[in-house]
Amino acid sequence: MTHRTRPPSRSCPNCDGFASAAVTLGGRDQHGHLRTISAHCPACHGAGTARRLARLREEARA
Repeated sequence: MTHRTRPPSRSCPNCDGFASAAVTLGGRDQHGHLRTISAHCPACHGAGTARRLARLREEARA
């Protein structure tokens, strides 16, 4: 009996699926919480998948 395999994941080649990261700004606010901003992958725009990239490549070829 053969095992069912999953299709290969379509993670973004630029960020390897880790599309967003929290970056500290180096200080704390008046409540003592760290001030952070979120940085998104510029290639997949924070999605983490290459579906959007493949679609863009197909449109560029047409």
